Order: sequence, then structure tokens, then C-alpha cells
Amino acid sequence: MALLRLDVDYLEIIETASFILCGSSIFLWMSIGSLSRNTRSEILAQRSIALICLTSALLLFALHYLGGEVWGSDKIARPLAVIAVIVALSSVMNIKGKEIQKGANPHKIMRSRKEEE
Repeated sequence: MALLRLDVDYLEIIETASFILCGSSIFLWMSIGSLSRNTRSEILAQRSIALICLTSALLLFALHYLGGEVWGSDKIARPLAVIAVIVALSSVMNIKGKEIQKGANPHKIMRSRKEEE
């Protein structure tokens, strides 16, 4: 009976840790604009988000395979883990300073007009 109680506590710890990590990564994701004032802090923030998301995904996969539940469902942990992996991969995509659009950039147009005057 004590072994069963230890397993329940273990699953609760995994569930709580995965929720805290997911919440932390969401908070960092929303704060990325403030955290990316320079390239070094941006890279640190991106890597932190990726590490937190991957750790959360591992915990969610473990929770699923150990028979734990998230919000009363035993099937939702695995899709949430996949979403955490996707967020981790997207967080390390560095698009700052790279030209994505091939069209005219309004900032460059404004600068060139000011330079002409």
C-alpha cells in the first residue's frame, strides 16, 4: 500500500513540475521582446525557452507512460508534450536581422527619404 502512495505522489510531482515549466516557458515567450535587447540576451532567452519546453515535454511523456492524468484525461499528456517540442523548436529559430519579406520595407523607404532631404 505504501508503494502505491509513493507512485501517486511521484505522478503528482511530475504533473506539477510540467505545469510550472510550461507556464514559465509561456511567460518567457511573451517576454521575448524585452529579453532580446541585444543578441546575447536573445540567444540566452531562446535557449532557456527551448530547454524548459524540452524538459516539460519529457515530463509530460513520462506522465503519459506512467499512467498519470492531466486535467482528468489520461490521453492529453502526449499531445501537450508534442506541442512543447514544437514550441522548443520554434523558440530557437533566429529571424532577427534577416530579411523575410522580399517586398519594400517601410522603414528603409522612410530612411531613404530622410537621407534625400
